[in-house]
Amino acid sequence: MNEANIQYLAGLVLRARQNDSDAFAELYGLTYNKVYNYARHYLRDEYLAQDAVQEVYISVLKNLNKLNDPSLFLAWLNRISFHVCYDISQTLNEGNMLADPSILDIIQDDHLDSNPESHYQTKDEYSRLAKALESLPFQENQVLTMRYYNNLKLEEIAAAMDISRSTVKRYIASGQEHLKQLLKG
Repeated sequence: MNEANIQYLAGLVLRARQNDSDAFAELYGLTYNKVYNYARHYLRDEYLAQDAVQEVYISVLKNLNKLNDPSLFLAWLNRISFHVCYDISQTLNEGNMLADPSILDIIQDDHLDSNPESHYQTKDEYSRLAKALESLPFQENQVLTMRYYNNLKLEEIAAAMDISRSTVKRYIASGQEHLKQLLKG
């Protein structure tokens, strides 16, 4: 998005903060498709995506005054979208195994008694991994979550995040390296 569009959105944010419902409606109209497509890719269900979009915009409406820099509206909206989709997927998958358990290879230890792959269903490993994922930089967290929890292909992640496939691969590699470091201790 170019600078003029970012500034236009920032102006709408400022107007929406002053209870201008037309400005909020325009913000919604300009960003709805991006949020919906992201949620549909992430959740892999159009009805859940519609629910997610509703939650996202409720959160935006409630918290718009907390956004310090209106020019960062899109980044803020993306972060809210990710957290809403992540929470929905966690609620759905609570107690379920990872869609792609190969992420556990990152924390595999060659000592038999500490190899989580042999007993990866334990809550401790999921909890430890979830905490480590949450501490990663936002983009790495998002990409690894979509790849390993939602089992999305690289192309699907790239489309959902509006980035290149090579950038997705870079985030996966750096995220895995960060996880290794976090989970060693």
